[in-house]
Amino acid sequence: MARGGVNLAVVQKARNSLLMRGVYPSIDAVRVEIGNTGSKTTIARYLKQLESPGSEANPRERMSAALRGVVESLLDQVQEEGSQAFLEARAEFEHERRLLVSRAKALESELDELKLRFRAQGDVLAAQTEELKTTQSTLQAEITRNARLSQSCTDLEVRILEKDGQIQSLDQRHAHAREALEHYRASVKEQRDQDLSRHESQVYQMQQEVTVLQQTLMVKQEEISRLIRDNERFIAENRQHAREALQHREAVETLRGDLSIANAATARAEGAKELLTHQIEAKSKEAIEVHSVGIATQQRVEELREQLEQCEAELEVLRTLNAAGESPKDHEGGR
Repeated sequence: MARGGVNLAVVQKARNSLLMRGVYPSIDAVRVEIGNTGSKTTIARYLKQLESPGSEANPRERMSAALRGVVESLLDQVQEEGSQAFLEARAEFEHERRLLVSRAKALESELDELKLRFRAQGDVLAAQTEELKTTQSTLQAEITRNARLSQSCTDLEVRILEKDGQIQSLDQRHAHAREALEHYRASVKEQRDQDLSRHESQVYQMQQEVTVLQQTLMVKQEEISRLIRDNERFIAENRQHAREALQHREAVETLRGDLSIANAATARAEGAKELLTHQIEAKSKEAIEVHSVGIATQQRVEELREQLEQCEAELEVLRTLNAAGESPKDHEGGR
């Protein structure tokens, strides 16, 4: 027994509406048309009554021949236009699908290229990091060498000051020895002048004193010889010390040149370090940007894939509608 609200008139109206739209009036299609109400058994029984040759509800038998021809012509035209529109829509869809597939492949290729560039940038960054470590090690070695050279220069300057003090002391001793020798010579000359002035009055005394003076003179001469030898030795030592001081000064100048070179190398190393630091920061930013572009590209690929799946679903719906649109005509031909 049919549910409330579902009767032969309702089923007939739904069937006629489907036929006017060119849709085959199947049981499910009629049930959807009347609002998903009524049992399929009841709808099938009503449809069978409407399709039987003796049924009074069949509209096509009650139509005149001219009206039937017009209706059939309209149905054929509607189906033809629907088929043409479906073919155009299908062609347009196939074109868009090929474009989307081509674009997806291009984006995947671009993504692969970006991944390769990102790996290459990572390798370059690693190499530059190793180079920075090497530069830092070299800089530390140069700083240590610079400190060692500075300490050596300080030690040499202290030694030079000590040598200068020794040379000054030797110069003072040499000057004192020369003053003593001059004083002694002046004293001897004065003594001889006095002896000569008293020579005539003190001949005998002088003769006695000659021996003493000769002995004293010999002693004095030995002292003079010793002083002269000491003076020559002091002069030789002074020259030796002067040569050593000159060598030390040359060594200090050489060390100062090495120190200047080391300072220049330190400055270059600092500059290279700063340059490498800037390059590493720039490469890190570029790697972040490449990674962001890769993420955006991957998101775009996912969106295109979703669009492609949506288009394929729409194509499947169009195919289903086309199949449903062709069924009534096939059914009419079979009858």
